[in-house]
Amino acid sequence: MRTKERTVRTLLGGLAAGTLIAASALTVAAQGASAAPGTLLSQGALTSASSSEAASLGPRFAVDGDRATRWASNASDAEWIRVDLGASYPLDRIELDWEAAYGSAFALQVSADGSNWTTVGDVTGGTGGDQSFAVSATGRYVQLVGRDRGTQYGYSLWEFQVFGDGTAAQPTPAPSYPDDEVTHHEFQANCTFSHFRPDDPIVFPGQAGASHLHTFIGNRSTDASSTPGSLLANPATTCTVPQDKSAYWYPALLKDGQPVAPDIPMTVYYKSGIEDYRKVKPFPAGLQFVAGDMNATVDQFRTAPGAVEGWECGDISKSWEIPAYCAPGTQLNLRYQAPSCWDGTHLTPGESAHHGMGPHMAYPVAGQCPMSHPVAVPMLEFKIAWPVSGDMSGVRLASGSDQSWHYDFVNAWDPEVLRRLVEHCINGGLQCDPRGYDLYKPHRGTVLDEDYELVDP
Repeated sequence: MRTKERTVRTLLGGLAAGTLIAASALTVAAQGASAAPGTLLSQGALTSASSSEAASLGPRFAVDGDRATRWASNASDAEWIRVDLGASYPLDRIELDWEAAYGSAFALQVSADGSNWTTVGDVTGGTGGDQSFAVSATGRYVQLVGRDRGTQYGYSLWEFQVFGDGTAAQPTPAPSYPDDEVTHHEFQANCTFSHFRPDDPIVFPGQAGASHLHTFIGNRSTDASSTPGSLLANPATTCTVPQDKSAYWYPALLKDGQPVAPDIPMTVYYKSGIEDYRKVKPFPAGLQFVAGDMNATVDQFRTAPGAVEGWECGDISKSWEIPAYCAPGTQLNLRYQAPSCWDGTHLTPGESAHHGMGPHMAYPVAGQCPMSHPVAVPMLEFKIAWPVSGDMSGVRLASGSDQSWHYDFVNAWDPEVLRRLVEHCINGGLQCDPRGYDLYKPHRGTVLDEDYELVDP
């Protein structure tokens, strides 16, 4: 752990090490100044940045309270880091703990809505180190906007701390079993083939036959007219857990023009898409989304944030096109991850469902959800297999190109069962089967018994 004594710059000292062009809402705090020290509001808060040099140097590391981790931007002058305090507070101090790559000129800004910003301070000639600024402002969002770097590298902060009058954020509780090494944070929802239909209740709701052919797993009643309510009302599901009445579907795979039905259970992983798996929340009732883009190019499919291994069979993996030949007896597989950050408001993708996931869902950035989509929900990872091998020249997707892969999901879980599985398996750092049992950590118990009834917590 890196520790060092924090210094507070005086106005005259700041002129030697960096000139502060004062705004009415910002002064440099002298040692022993009368400004109240306030409460640390930024630790563990949601962050974003213009760039990050690597996922391990994302903006969240500037608010984690650990001076052995840091945020580092790309090597350009026009970079910024932003903190969302979660609510508006009267602010009284901002502290910056620069790594060697510091800002020589930058602005400090505050906003109530994340769109309209007030510059509360403008620094020039800075030399880095520890800087503490007394602030008199009220806002929810605080950002540092760089103009000039002090080195050839980008900007890098060990800590970006905001203080004010408010209640400090409560840290996420540590796992109950600290002696267990956390290697996974997931559970499975295995579902077998149900039916084929040229329907899509998200993209073409109520329009039977309007879509390309889809393969449906999960709720057996899914058709063009399905809604979350109708799915919950129909108990027939091909998923292992009977309380999972959700609908899952994806483009049918065709061989010589005929649809190929999967002949083994499909694995739908429910995982953490963010680094802090303890913050993942269950899907809200009725959430719907599309993962992937049926209009994707080869490069877009290859670099999509949801791509895991692409197409694979036998010894072939990370192929962005269906292989021309698969060893006899093997199966064609495809893995793809869904967005796992929700905007907290909308349940459907709207018109954008025709082309992608929709504005209500987003992928994590540098291990955390973006401010625009602050709610982390389970990340679905489809692992689909088809019994096709040998000459693959006649194999294609009903949706078009090999890169048009996508899948749809409508949440129709029993809310209590889903909540318990998320908390026990994802938040608990386990590798669970559909019942919520980790074979490698049997002492942690399970969520559902052999009859798929909830076990008392």
